Amino acid sequence: MNPVQTPPDLRALTTLRFLAAAWVVLYTAWPHLAVDVAPTAVTRGYLGVEVFFVLSGFILSHVYLAAAGEGRFSYKGFLWARVARVYPLHLLTLAGMVVLGLGAGAVGVAVDASLTDWRSLPAQLTLTHAWGLAPSSAFNHPSWSISAEWFAYLAFPAFAFVAWRLRARPLLAAGLAAALALGLYAAFERLAGFQLTEATFRWGALRIVPCFALGCALYLIHRRAPVRHGGWLALAGGLGALASASLGLWDPIVVLCGGALILGLAGLDNARAGVLASPFGVWLGEISYAVYMVCAPVLLVGVNLAARFTDAPDKRLHIIVWLAVVTLIPLVAAAAYHLVERPARQALRRFADRNGSGQPGSATQADSPERVLQPQETIV
Repeated sequence: MNPVQTPPDLRALTTLRFLAAAWVVLYTAWPHLAVDVAPTAVTRGYLGVEVFFVLSGFILSHVYLAAAGEGRFSYKGFLWARVARVYPLHLLTLAGMVVLGLGAGAVGVAVDASLTDWRSLPAQLTLTHAWGLAPSSAFNHPSWSISAEWFAYLAFPAFAFVAWRLRARPLLAAGLAAALALGLYAAFERLAGFQLTEATFRWGALRIVPCFALGCALYLIHRRAPVRHGGWLALAGGLGALASASLGLWDPIVVLCGGALILGLAGLDNARAGVLASPFGVWLGEISYAVYMVCAPVLLVGVNLAARFTDAPDKRLHIIVWLAVVTLIPLVAAAAYHLVERPARQALRRFADRNGSGQPGSATQADSPERVLQPQETIV
């Protein structure tokens, strides 16, 4: 059975990226809100990163798997496209946190000492700070997931090798990926004493593996034939993820429900995706990587300034003030996307084109993941 032609423009998945980023932002910002109760679903917001990881495997397979399987894949071009995608904004936020850390010390604002742990700088610059090579969670902490993504990018040929050989058996591939995820999560929790989904700078490179593999496997199902009644599957997956998170169920259950949500949304054509395929939703998805990356510096500045002006020494803000600070995050993200992220990515790609790097398997204008989904390979 030959794979069907599926639309390259999966707009609903682009919008999903923003929703995942918003979940992470809510989780990160909630401790600064002057309330005594945090909904369980909010306290599980770190799982928004898992959604990004599954999306990353799905979309990179969507764009590159056939080229890899048929010998048309340019590893060099692929990696350059990935660097163009994530590195400029990583450098910007890294530099921003360095400036903020030094400035805070100069004006007497108390910040965590690990914020400017210079021992972590080499790993930060090489995107290896989620490989157990950084001594602390320094500078822009959320960037650990970009380091994990870089690990997955480097290992993509291995993921593609396995996926391509299972392309005729997509359900088997999905079952094996789910079994790998459940087994790895259970083994890690038993050995480490905490869930793999809570790992960051020490085990982030391992954390992405089950999610990325699941995304690759789910793409094989989509490649064979987009899921019929994808809206119903997406609804079931979304409600399942929300209910599982709200009830405090085991994190991998939320991850698997998130996978069902992604597969269902991928099966929707843009005409049936409604608001998820709207221009505004797609734009939100496009700035979602920036939302994730600027969240920490905006909260660092916004919460400290707001606490001083409103006399909140515990840095727990009134809801109106808190909402104002949180609203700054997408505004700053939009500026970072349009002024830095997008222009830098385009400049790096023009440089590659001038030097003849636009080979099959590289993210050229025709097959770029950013045109398909803009994957944060993230979330976040």
